[in-house]
Amino acid sequence: MSADRDTAGPTDEGSAADLARVWAELLARAGETQVEVRLDATRRACELLGDIHRAAPVIMVTGTNGKTSTGRMIEAIVSAHDLRVGLFTSPHLHSVTERVRVDAAPIAAADFVRIHDEIRPYLEIVDAELSAAGRNRLTFFEALTVLAFAVFADAPVDVVVAEVGMGGEWDSTNVADAEVCVFTRVGLDHQKFLGDTLAEIAATKAGILNRSIADTPAPHPVAVIGAQDDEALEVLDAETARRGVPALVEDRAFRLLDRQQAVDGQLISVQGIRDVYSDLFLPLHGVHQAHNAAVALVAAEAFLSDDDKPLDRDTVAEGFSHVTSPGRAELVRTGPAVLVDGAHNPDAAHVLAETIAEAFDFDYTVLVLAMLADKDAHGVLEALHRSADVLVVSEVISDRALSAHDLAEAAREWVDEDDVIETPDLNAALMKAIDLANESGSSRPGIVVTGSLYTVAEARVLLGRESAE
Repeated sequence: MSADRDTAGPTDEGSAADLARVWAELLARAGETQVEVRLDATRRACELLGDIHRAAPVIMVTGTNGKTSTGRMIEAIVSAHDLRVGLFTSPHLHSVTERVRVDAAPIAAADFVRIHDEIRPYLEIVDAELSAAGRNRLTFFEALTVLAFAVFADAPVDVVVAEVGMGGEWDSTNVADAEVCVFTRVGLDHQKFLGDTLAEIAATKAGILNRSIADTPAPHPVAVIGAQDDEALEVLDAETARRGVPALVEDRAFRLLDRQQAVDGQLISVQGIRDVYSDLFLPLHGVHQAHNAAVALVAAEAFLSDDDKPLDRDTVAEGFSHVTSPGRAELVRTGPAVLVDGAHNPDAAHVLAETIAEAFDFDYTVLVLAMLADKDAHGVLEALHRSADVLVVSEVISDRALSAHDLAEAAREWVDEDDVIETPDLNAALMKAIDLANESGSSRPGIVVTGSLYTVAEARVLLGRESAE
């Protein structure tokens, strides 16, 4: 899931051993919460490897929530347009290979290992240069970003869709100059690094608009901006104007026209920048995913604007029909229904509450909650407590976990004490939740597991869903 997880995921026996070795080497680097505010280290490694960050045009996706889903939708549409797509996302659920996708599938473990071993000498050169200058060596995420660009150059792919890890301006993905710069909704998260206000966070994320490559292959980017709070939009408007970047803003240049509930998803219609795309089936739940789909569609339109073959409705429909977003309002079990969602901040929790009410007809809901200690537990509880009849609180396997006791104390400030059940681990929490649902006497009981993608990953394994595809 992230750099302090201790497994890399299931593969065949030989590949598993090699992947475990590579995973251990990556974990020996500074983790994803130990951020280096710099681009030069990643750029140096990419340049030593033959400017791999320039090997294919890039669509960059930043924002606070919805980045991975939006990236996967862009991947699906552009793939349906008969282009080969490389997708880099984070974090992962079960295997680090999920983060680096080619042809809409995680890279094979053997290829992940091979390319890592090929680039290791170059990573070591940069590490040595950094150490000689009294600086920290490449971090986990910096090394993984270099690895992803190396995979995409090796494939090779026609386009890279890269999800920013954190922020934008100094995130290691930003060594590439993107042709299309996508902004999903900006919210409060990672304030320690990004700032305490939406304005500060939006300004940092706007850094993906910077051009940092001499003779850049994408000198004139286009910004695609999803629906934002006024404070964030004001900053993004100012930053695009200051750089002279055309901005396609939701509800100005494009919009979600309509959406209707459908079995296993929804039907949406989108006014794009070229055409109206009507009655598209999206196999994901929630109004937020409909808006993510509109953003993804327009990002694909903008990228393909000079293509000889224009994007058409049938291509978009084909792409959307294959979209999945594991761990995001994902139904992983029935009888009783178990829904998992990686909501880890108040904005995402609010969206989850809306999605539960709209798309799932539970008449008795058990909320299983486990979070990381550096997240806003009270903000998440404020958004979700009305969605639950009972809260089962627990803790995930992570050094960063919020203790079940502390989370239970927080939960009791939002609901009656009798409606909070504290459990020592997620396995016990799930067993208790299933018992409560089965004994509720309701006709449509549901269990919602949330609080972190760590929580989702662990729950999926315990429920026999080790694959994220």
